[in-house]
Amino acid sequence: MTFRTPDEAVMLANNSAYGLAASVWSENINQALHVAPKLKAGVVWINCTNQFDASVGFGGYRESGYGREGGHEGMFEYLKPKESGISKNQIRISVAKVKASATTALSLDRTAKLYIGGKQARPDSGYSLNVVNADGSLAGEIGDGNRKDIRNAVEAAHKASGWQSSTPHLRAQILYFLAENLETRAVEFKNRITQLTGVTEKQAAFEVKTAVSRIFTYAALADKHEGLIHQPPMRGLALALNEPIGVLGLVCPDEAPLLSMLSMLLPAIAMGNSVVLVPSRPFALVATDFYQVLETSDVPSGVVNIVTGDSAKLGTVLAKHDDVAGLWVAGTKTECTEACKLSTGNMKIIWTNNGKQLDWFDNQQSEGREWMRRASQVKNVWIPYGE
Repeated sequence: MTFRTPDEAVMLANNSAYGLAASVWSENINQALHVAPKLKAGVVWINCTNQFDASVGFGGYRESGYGREGGHEGMFEYLKPKESGISKNQIRISVAKVKASATTALSLDRTAKLYIGGKQARPDSGYSLNVVNADGSLAGEIGDGNRKDIRNAVEAAHKASGWQSSTPHLRAQILYFLAENLETRAVEFKNRITQLTGVTEKQAAFEVKTAVSRIFTYAALADKHEGLIHQPPMRGLALALNEPIGVLGLVCPDEAPLLSMLSMLLPAIAMGNSVVLVPSRPFALVATDFYQVLETSDVPSGVVNIVTGDSAKLGTVLAKHDDVAGLWVAGTKTECTEACKLSTGNMKIIWTNNGKQLDWFDNQQSEGREWMRRASQVKNVWIPYGE
């Protein structure tokens, strides 16, 4: 198969549902190293082929499967973090009905829209859902997202592919700016969390403070989650490059609505992924308030897309969608099981909480390099040298 330019060669090579390995042959090593990161394959051999060693990870992208054998990254396929204590089963908080006796401070009916492609968008269904405060009063309404809204959000996320190629330093600077803007509106979010969840003002303030701190953590990690250099038994090196997965679907839990949402969102975008996020159903107004922060924080359009509605139904749509490369679900055991089953269509990289609650305030469980690793996949580039 012939081609005229390197870009055309990359397009032809990536025009496949599979991505196990590829070879690049060129007299110009600079050109070869320019092409290698653009190929959607788990292993790239430069001016060689079929090189294998236990010190270098081997595995594919897309429908060639996920996970790695060999190398430092291969160890993670057989290890998991030690669990502390007995985890409680994850539950979904039922949506309360508006009490007729409760007074509302709303002078106008307000329906928060979806957030797709950097714009506020009306749901395709035209329907809305009530969001109720802890005291039974009406807090507002949210759009009832459906399959078409998810489709639009995934298309917008793919159009934001430039985020993957942006420098880690730029992503870090944008996240620092996001933290500053969220801190400026800390009182507003504290009041929203208090009204919706019924926690004390002190607890709500602590959640917002922890959320801001978590953004700073991932801003710091964005340009420090680096790869490795392997030394296989040959005259050459193998570069293990950490790359974003692509479009990630996130289904958030109900507890700690702001902190849990950011704990899932931040490592994904810090690694360069684009995200379609389904927030907590009963506390979705926290997410719709947050996209106003995104709009003023230089986050490019399409990097974060928020679709409100029934978490289980929208999670099912994401799991079935073949243009979604990865899926994270923090939900009930049933949601997690269904997500795993339905994600097999295109071999999504999937993570679930297995129906167990996480402590989102625990830095060991809910932030750090482990989450950055989940948001990335490793490409090994073999580079021989010498005569």
